Formats: sequence, C-alpha cells, structure tokens
Amino acid sequence: MLRLATRAMGTRFELVLGCEDEPRARAAGEAALGRIEQCDARYSVFTNSSLIARANRDACERPVRLDPELYGLLERCLELCAASDGAFDVAIGPLMRALGFRGQRIDAPRGASLGGFELDRATRSVRFTRPDTQLDLGSIAKGHALDLAAATLREDGIESALLHGGTSSVIALGAPPDAEHWRVRIGPDGAWEAHLRDSALSVSAPHGRTADFAGHKVGHILDPRSGRPVPLGLCAAVLAPTAESADAWSTAALVLRARGGSLELRRPHDQAWLIEEDGREPLFLGPHASFAPHARVEPTHR
Repeated sequence: MLRLATRAMGTRFELVLGCEDEPRARAAGEAALGRIEQCDARYSVFTNSSLIARANRDACERPVRLDPELYGLLERCLELCAASDGAFDVAIGPLMRALGFRGQRIDAPRGASLGGFELDRATRSVRFTRPDTQLDLGSIAKGHALDLAAATLREDGIESALLHGGTSSVIALGAPPDAEHWRVRIGPDGAWEAHLRDSALSVSAPHGRTADFAGHKVGHILDPRSGRPVPLGLCAAVLAPTAESADAWSTAALVLRARGGSLELRRPHDQAWLIEEDGREPLFLGPHASFAPHARVEPTHR
C-alpha cells in the first residue's frame, strides 16, 4: 500500500493506493493530489484570487463568466438546494461570517433562505440578485475535489484506492487487495463502520467546528432558511455514489433532522443515511447493510 498526502481546504487529504507498481501508483497519486490542490486554489473563500472570491466580489454589479467546471458545480448546487427544501444552500456565506466562521464577523442577514444568485447557461455566468449574497462551497468542495481526484486515478489505471479529506469525506475505488471492501470507522467513538466499494461516504457533525456567539457555543452547520445552528448533539453519515453528493447531503440531512418531519421524503433513493443524536437510538434510512457495528478488530483503514 502506498500513502500520499497534501494539505488543502484547511485540512489533510490522504490517498491510500493498492497498486503493485509503486512508480506508476506514485505518479498517479501525485496527479490526483494536484487536482485537489487546484480545487483549493479555485474555490477557497480565503483567497482573493480564487474564482469564488471573484464571483463574490463582482457578481452583485454584473454577471461573472465562469468556466465549465464551476458553472456545472453551481448548477448542481441549485438542484441540491431545491431537492433538500433549502437545507443545502451555498449562498450561506453571510451567515457563516456572522457567526465568525469565515474571518471578521458581519451583521447577520435578515429574512428566510438566502438563495440570491442566478445562472445564465447561454453566457455561462452567475449574477447575484441580493446585495448581501456570498457563495461558500465549504459543504461540497471537499467531495467535489475527491471525485475529481478519483477520476484522475481511474484515468491512470488505478483500480484500488481510498481517498479522504479530513477523514470526514471519503471515496473508494474498488476494494483493498486483501478484502471485499474498504472499512471506514464513523464518529469519534468508532461505534459504527461503513463498507465502501466504488462508493463514497461523508460524515457531518456541528461539533467538529464551533464558535462562541452571544455567550453560547454554536456549531458550523446552519439552517439557511432560519439562520439557526444545528444542535451540537447531531451527527449524520451519508453513503452515496459520489463524494460530492455525500458531502452535500450529509450537511442537508442534519438541517432536515433539526427541522423535524420525514427525512425519507428527501433522501435520494441511491443513498443510505445514519443519523445519530444524543440520547436517542441511531436512525437508519436506506440499505441498513451499508453500515455495521464496529467489530472488536482493528479496521482496515480509519
């Protein structure tokens, strides 16, 4: 097994490659890591030269042309926003800044779900419809980068690999050389594990990043419709065909759970969800076999 790593998007990305030809695997892995680093440069809200920073700076005044990759990503973000009843919304930037998660605090915007941007397919551009709009891809960028990195590995003939960003977003190619699937432990206590084979996992929990606001500790996952933080005792694990989808829906699942109502009405049919909440039994949606109690043996990878 060959391991390679890099830092991007404020966390550590790591690749585990199951390939007997080490020079070939190393070259493929370095190319995949390079793809992740490119995503960091393109989509970071902390870099003034990034594509997202340019859109946030200029799209209130005029349409900003995008390249095909970012335009396609924002199209899918709008689709996800509609499918999740606004539980996933990349126009959440002002709320994140209001709570101190994105640098200097600003006043929180008033009103309901932010939305606030339109796409023009003919000109491949984005235009903001509200003056306080700010895009923030933090709830989908890691998954998007992992999908691109996995595609790079496949193009280079790598059939067995596990890729993760910050241990919370994971995508698997094939299986390890000595097993039927990759086993990934979930949560700080590792009570559950996911079995991955040509699939992806994302785990979201508001307690992973917190801030002090109005004398209270709040988590970084917010309901875009109300602006309220999701309770700290929630955790969601989502298995999906792509890391991008898993990343987005693990955030949306927490918001939907905090709102109440039926999660099954919103869950995509090709996903499995595990929702954990302090003081309650875990809630499974979709194929239960996708998650298993952690056995009393060390997993293949953590």
